[in-house]
Amino acid sequence: MSDLAAPAAARVDLPTADLDRRFYAHVVDRAVAWTAYAAAAGLGWWLLPGPGVTVARLLLVVGWFVVVQVLLAALLGLRGLSPGKALLGLRAVSASTGRPVGVPYALLRGLVVAVAGLPTLFLGAATLAWTSAADRDRQRRGWHDHLAGSVVVDVRPVPEAGPEAEARPRAIVNLTAMRLVPTPPTPPRAAPSATPAPTSPPPPTPPRPSGPPPSAPPPGTSPPRTPPPSTPPPSSPPPSTPPVSPAPVRPARPVEAPAGGWVVHLDSGEQLVVDGLVLLGRGPVGRAGEEVRHLVPLRSQDMSVSKTHAQLQVAPDGALVVLDRGSTNGSVVIRSGVPRDLAAGTPLTLLDGDTLRLGDRSLRVVRQG
Repeated sequence: MSDLAAPAAARVDLPTADLDRRFYAHVVDRAVAWTAYAAAAGLGWWLLPGPGVTVARLLLVVGWFVVVQVLLAALLGLRGLSPGKALLGLRAVSASTGRPVGVPYALLRGLVVAVAGLPTLFLGAATLAWTSAADRDRQRRGWHDHLAGSVVVDVRPVPEAGPEAEARPRAIVNLTAMRLVPTPPTPPRAAPSATPAPTSPPPPTPPRPSGPPPSAPPPGTSPPRTPPPSTPPPSSPPPSTPPVSPAPVRPARPVEAPAGGWVVHLDSGEQLVVDGLVLLGRGPVGRAGEEVRHLVPLRSQDMSVSKTHAQLQVAPDGALVVLDRGSTNGSVVIRSGVPRDLAAGTPLTLLDGDTLRLGDRSLRVVRQG
């Protein structure tokens, strides 16, 4: 049976149904069936004479039970539907062909489910649910599915919007990370001064002209000192001005998750702030045109982590979204101790404290208060 599960997923090209939706569909199916059984019993009690439980009344209830099971099996075997599956957008198809399983296998599957319900005080139903959750093929096929060769898939149009949901987070610009980058200081500009104060030795006195002086000083007096020119000659170095210290720039703080931000705690002890598109895998590589913020390589002892296994991204509303990027062994979200498999290409919103398992590696997401 496990060898037929992988081709079915490729042929049907539909994600496997979640266990919670299958449970709700099962509840609807049982409610419809039990309503029919109760109506048959009430009708027999009213129409057939005799006190207590008579043979005629018992035969009516048993006959109506067989009719209801045959009708449900015909609907499931020919269309892959039941009342609950039709309501919740699910369909049961063959794991080998991707088509409906047929009436005989659907009848066998329906009888197993019916006997596992009320006659066993729902212990059988719980056992079937456990076999579905523990399916090693990650197709969530219970014992009744393996017996009938069926797999339950999700036919809702939501998975078709997976590429759009994947492309939407890529266009996010993290303004918080941009605010953490310090503004480069502008070069200081010295204010013009009419007479700058010289801080270096005065420039040398220019040579006297060779001609006679215009006027000779009177005897007994010293010649006047030639004042330094206000503007230095081109050949002399310009007077240096005291350096103007720029305005103090606040040093950039280390990148930390702001209030309401998300931090990823890897099982190796490392921490990462989700401030953009984060790719996780054995050797993650972004697609063409992707604005990848972080590439997080995860070493795998048993090669159970794919090259580009999954991605993390913060949505515009601040929620953290995980997406399995078609990994070989799949991704699992553990919430309150309950594991949940991720459908490839379908985004899922993570909650504070969730654990994400990628092959033999795991990480925990924490939202800062």
